[in-house]
Amino acid sequence: QVQLVESGGGLVQAGGSLRLSCVASVSIFSINFVGWYRQAPGKQRELVASITSGGGTNYADSVKGRFTISRDNAKNTVALQMNSLKPEDTAVYYCNAKIYSTGGPHDYWGQGTQVIVSS
Repeated sequence: QVQLVESGGGLVQAGGSLRLSCVASVSIFSINFVGWYRQAPGKQRELVASITSGGGTNYADSVKGRFTISRDNAKNTVALQMNSLKPEDTAVYYCNAKIYSTGGPHDYWGQGTQVIVSS
């Protein structure tokens, strides 16, 4: 069982920055994929950014050039640096970890952290 704990959310003005952290209860080396998702009120959860065990990253078009995902293997942490925030970035942000094994994929979620961007 993998536990994920997010932190770093809060209230920020448009144009500001926040850094979200996701700390895993297991070694990051054992996690194949970590993604940051977000869900705004009345909207579906969407993938914002992801990073694989090999270091490959991917971003939603809406955040490219503003958000950066990174891994700190020593701290079992995946961070999401969010710059130039916009009101439309307001959402609950969730960390997701996927571990692929012979028994099939295993999916784990954190509890979420609220980000509010005021105009």
